[in-house]
Amino acid sequence: MKKWLLIALVLLTGCSSPEKAPEEESSENIPASTSAGIKVIAKKLEVPWNITKLDNSFFISQRKGTIAEIYSDGKKKEMELKLDQPVLHEGEGGLLGFELDPAFSSNGRAYIYHTYKEKEKIMNRIVQIQKKGSGWQETKELLASIPGGTIHNGGRIALGPDHKLYVTVGDAGVKESAQSKQQLSGKILRLNLDGSVPSDNPFKGSYIFSYGHRNPQGMAWSKDGTMYATEHGQSAHDEVNKISPGKNYGWPLIQGDEKREGMESPFIHSGEETWAPSGLAYSKGQLFIATLKGERLLAFDLKHRKMTVSFQGEGRLRDVYASDHYLYIVTNNTDGRGTPSQDDDRLLLLKEPH
Repeated sequence: MKKWLLIALVLLTGCSSPEKAPEEESSENIPASTSAGIKVIAKKLEVPWNITKLDNSFFISQRKGTIAEIYSDGKKKEMELKLDQPVLHEGEGGLLGFELDPAFSSNGRAYIYHTYKEKEKIMNRIVQIQKKGSGWQETKELLASIPGGTIHNGGRIALGPDHKLYVTVGDAGVKESAQSKQQLSGKILRLNLDGSVPSDNPFKGSYIFSYGHRNPQGMAWSKDGTMYATEHGQSAHDEVNKISPGKNYGWPLIQGDEKREGMESPFIHSGEETWAPSGLAYSKGQLFIATLKGERLLAFDLKHRKMTVSFQGEGRLRDVYASDHYLYIVTNNTDGRGTPSQDDDRLLLLKEPH
């Protein structure tokens, strides 16, 4: 196993009043904190992408098209996924986002975002699936023909505090599409659980919740309900954005500190440094950002406007999940861009200090 450095998670107790932070902030020369504990929960995952947890079980989507169910004792079960359209694992595509239905314990349902081929074109779609026996089966296609490619598929799917599905969609390498409200690429989408368009979406009859995105991947909501999303920049200038309905986040017209009327500049950005931010989680007043090229878990304190390194040394990090005073992360060293160890990829637990 490669040598690693672990740096403590300094989590502050969340305040009852909304967090205040600057409209934009560059973070370079990020300071590190002190050390804390780590536990390896599972090993030898195959290109994991998304962490979801319910009680003592983890559900990990794997880009090749399977779902790993992992128990807290480390036992792992690879579950087959039966779909009407096969998963296309090509480039950055594959089985990406996974989210459990709020009534999963009674109905066994979940939602996925995956890449597939449609008339020789690479596309993505959102599907409702149901756990049946030792596997999962498609029960309903919610939205299909979302433009995809070998790059910039976005892919995160998350249940918001309003019990709507939010989905990040990249520009699929066609940057101009991010500014078009007639195309779903370069957007964050919002759906009802049955796949219909919510009546209170910002653009009547449209799934589009926000636009002007390059390749958004992580989503999280703070205690006061503010929505945040991570986004891969072009040659550095990676972002965390505060997401509001109907807003234009500027790609490809602005990035970093650039401003333009009618467009939102990033809440935080990496400046000339590259993070390659993917998963995002909120816990006790901090945003936790899993980074791929940066190979670190970053923590941004919303009240004190300070970025620190919480964890590093295990290579590429794809997702982070916060639950019950713990943070969970998955490495992503088997995706063809990392240097995998014998046990990669792994699900890791980091305990938050009290």
